[in-house]
Amino acid sequence: MHNQPVRGIVYLCLGVFVFSLQDAVIKQVSGSYPLTQVLSIRSIVSIPILLVLVQMEVGWRALMSADFWPLLARALLMFVAYMAYYMAFPALPLADAVALYFTVPLFVTALAGPLLGERAGRQVWAAVGAGFLGVLVMLQPGTGLFEPAALLSLISAAMYGCSMLMARRLGVAQAASVMAFYQNGVFLLGALALALLFHGLGITRADHPSLSFLVRPWVLPSAWDFMLIASCGVVAAAGTMLLTSAYRVARAGVVTPFEYSGVVWAPLWGFLFFSEVPRMTTVAGALLIVGAGLVALRVARNG
Repeated sequence: MHNQPVRGIVYLCLGVFVFSLQDAVIKQVSGSYPLTQVLSIRSIVSIPILLVLVQMEVGWRALMSADFWPLLARALLMFVAYMAYYMAFPALPLADAVALYFTVPLFVTALAGPLLGERAGRQVWAAVGAGFLGVLVMLQPGTGLFEPAALLSLISAAMYGCSMLMARRLGVAQAASVMAFYQNGVFLLGALALALLFHGLGITRADHPSLSFLVRPWVLPSAWDFMLIASCGVVAAAGTMLLTSAYRVARAGVVTPFEYSGVVWAPLWGFLFFSEVPRMTTVAGALLIVGAGLVALRVARNG
C-alpha cells in the first residue's frame, strides 16, 4: 500500500474544508428543494469534471474496471452516508449535525480490525466508549431536547467509515478519480430512482423536516439557487477526489484524525450564515468526541 502521510493529511484537510462549504449551501436550500433534486443537479455538474480527471489520471479505459462490484458497493455505502448526513440538516443546527458526524474516526477505529486486520486494544476501546459518551451528552436521550434526526448523522458516520476503509483496500489498484466517478454515478442514479419512487407512490410531504427534505416534489429553482446547487457539483468533484486520495496514499489511522479539522468550519458557517450559536452540550459533547477519537487513533497507531 502507498504510505505518504503528509500528502494524505493535506488532501484530507482540504477535502474537509471544501465539503464544509457544500454543507452550508445544502442547508441553505434544504427548506425549499428536495434532497433528490439537489443531489441530481450536483451529480450532473460533476460528471464532465470527473471525466476530465479520470482521463488525466488513468484514462477512460480504467472505468471498465475488474473491481466493478467492490466499487459499486463502496459507492452505495457513500450514497447512504450522504443521504443520511444531508437529511439531518433541516432539523439540526449545522454545528450539531457535523459534530455528531465526527464519530467517523471512532467507527473507523472500531471497524479497522474486521476490515483491515488492524486490531484494537483495551485503551482504544475505552477511548471509543468515551467518544460515544460525548454522543450521549449531545443527544440528551430521554429529554425533551432529543432530536431523532441526530441519529441520521451517526448512521452517516458509520457508513462513511466503512466506505473509507474500502477505499484503502481498493486504492492499491484503483485511482481516486475512478472511485469518485463511480460514487457520483450512484449518487445520480440513486437520487433519480428515489425521486421517481416517491412520485409514483404519491408521497410528496411529511411532518418532520428531514423527511420533508427527502420526499418534497421537485420545483423549478431560481437562477441564484440553481447556481448555488450547481456549485456543489464542482465542490463534490474536488472534495471527493481529495478525501478519496487521502485514504489511498496514507494509512487510515494517520489521516483520519484530521477529519476533525471540520470542527472549525461548521460552527463558523452556522454562525455566519444561519445565526446559530452552539449549545454548551454541543461544545462539551464535541470535545469528548474529538478527544476520544484522537486518543483512540493515537493508541491504535502506536500499538
